Amino acid sequence: MSKELEHSFISQLEEHQNIVHKICRIYTNDSDAHKDLFQEITIQLWKAYPKFRGDAKFSTWMYRVALNTAITLYRKSKKQPKTQDIDNVVYKVRSEPYDDTQERQLRLIYDAIKQLNDIEKALVFLYLEDKNYCEISETLGISEVNARVKMNRIKTKLKTILNP
Repeated sequence: MSKELEHSFISQLEEHQNIVHKICRIYTNDSDAHKDLFQEITIQLWKAYPKFRGDAKFSTWMYRVALNTAITLYRKSKKQPKTQDIDNVVYKVRSEPYDDTQERQLRLIYDAIKQLNDIEKALVFLYLEDKNYCEISETLGISEVNARVKMNRIKTKLKTILNP
């Protein structure tokens, strides 16, 4: 672009920049977004200026380019997920080192339970669900004494599996 064209563009933009500011005010919510949109509109005006024929007033052409730019950016921003600036978020979560001891112990116990037969698994499940021996016997169709004896044998079997 020639120096004359560049000088003409700058003087026209300076004279009518309030148009761009008005459009920015309509399409943005904060000063940073306003500045970004102003800059983008200015870039688009600069790119399109060599094609400006002067058929309409500069201000009319400027409105058209500025509005098209703002609308295009507005539509793009609506498609993007909303994000939040992490600096504005206050976290009150206390960080503690992770202890997986209990998780490992549970995994070992469940692996041991998987080695039991189906009736034993059912009895252990009911026992772990805090069912009393009366409820366990009713559910499994065995006597209460039998449920107690089986549970004691299962406990011994699990100890053997866990501590060979």
